[in-house]
Amino acid sequence: MEGENYLGIYLSKADAAVVCVDSKGADQNVLGCFTVSAAGQDADESGHMPELAGLIVEGCAERQFSFSEAYVALDCAMFMQHDVHSDFKSAKQIGQTVRFDAEEALSSDISKVAVAYKILSTDERGSNLTVFTVEHEVLSEVLLGLQGAGIDPITVEPDVNCISRFIEQNLNPPRDLNTLFALLSQRSGYFIQFAKSQETPTTRTFLVGPNQDRNVVLARQTLLTSASFDKGRHFDKLEVLDSAGIIDCRQLQQELGVPAGQVELTGALGDDSEIPGQCPDPVSFAIAYGAALAYSQKSQSVNFRNDYMPYQGKKLRLQKTVKFLSLSVTVLMIALGVYVSARLIQVNSTRRQLYKNLALQYEAVALGQKMPKKISDALRKLGSISRGIERSVKPGQDDDTVAARLTLLLQAFNQCAKSTNLNIEKITVTDRTISVTGDTSNLRNTNKFLDTLKKRMEIPKVTFAQKGPRHSFSITVVPKTGAGAPTAKRVRRDRNR
Repeated sequence: MEGENYLGIYLSKADAAVVCVDSKGADQNVLGCFTVSAAGQDADESGHMPELAGLIVEGCAERQFSFSEAYVALDCAMFMQHDVHSDFKSAKQIGQTVRFDAEEALSSDISKVAVAYKILSTDERGSNLTVFTVEHEVLSEVLLGLQGAGIDPITVEPDVNCISRFIEQNLNPPRDLNTLFALLSQRSGYFIQFAKSQETPTTRTFLVGPNQDRNVVLARQTLLTSASFDKGRHFDKLEVLDSAGIIDCRQLQQELGVPAGQVELTGALGDDSEIPGQCPDPVSFAIAYGAALAYSQKSQSVNFRNDYMPYQGKKLRLQKTVKFLSLSVTVLMIALGVYVSARLIQVNSTRRQLYKNLALQYEAVALGQKMPKKISDALRKLGSISRGIERSVKPGQDDDTVAARLTLLLQAFNQCAKSTNLNIEKITVTDRTISVTGDTSNLRNTNKFLDTLKKRMEIPKVTFAQKGPRHSFSITVVPKTGAGAPTAKRVRRDRNR
């Protein structure tokens, strides 16, 4: 969370105070604050929220407030507070039964309100709770109005809970005394007591009329608050913050009989001491500031949204992230598929061209035989032919012996091929003999071819057959023996001539 900005919004029915907080580790820095009001807009009292949300967004844009999360504090006029006792000590059991306990205190249908609570104390008899309730209609209006302007708050809390958080983190209330903080805004009052025997502060709210004597109201409400605490628990010190600056702490101290003093809000903020001046009501500023501080205490926040219209922002961001990753993987797989397909097409094209070129050479070597479909089969055939040729030339013999016999054979072919319409189908060469299969136009031309061949080689085996108009033959020829037999050297001489 380091280096992120958080927006705190204190909402009433027609106006709002907004504070932008920059978190830097454990420290917070207030970037600025402002107030907006929709009271002059043409809307009834319950229809100000969309206009108010729009004014908040405009105010943030004017001051260039960028924020990652927003937190809302509801004015005490929009919710109710109850003191409730639970028979359970476990937080899980309290959470499961708090609505039933609150319904008894509320004396109305609990299904129409959202419930938030905090545990004040626990003993052998159970737990003492402060329960806050807000009508679904009011909470829906707030959330839908803000969401319509692009703000989806993570928490919606009672204002008294937010100002309690502000006091605890910025005013450092003494833990060795029972200190009661009394804060008066323009229209509301808040009591927060920090007791020595209690970790969670006790809170209470009340309304202040514009024409009431604030000194009289505060003195009376202080006595009522003290009496409402368990067993009339007293307080040792009273700290007052009055937004109107009217309260006389000396007179209040005389009436109550306890020390009373003014809260120095500007001194508590250190370097941000000039910031509260941007907000006409310092109590409203403290509430909005306390709402923004909820980012550091999410597990302890008294959040109405836990019970009604839960925050879905993180879930939606996760869904968007998953969708983006899925789309990216899909695009990557498509690109990979296109690349592999293109490479495959290129390789297949190269293979076809190689096959075509090899086929021409194969037919020349294999004497017209068609090349097999598989190149591997063709290579095995060529290997067989190569081994046959190697066997035909034995070590110690003239390497030109086979060549000489083939030369004599080809000379005979050339001498009579045209006159006999000679067609050779197959020539098979071994280390001793040469077999020739072919045909001529008739028997006479076949004999003429054989006579020409006998001048150069012997023909120990002859087979004739008439196939249609052509006269076919199959012969075996060997070199002539004796003095007249051609040798490799003689063939080379004849070729050189």
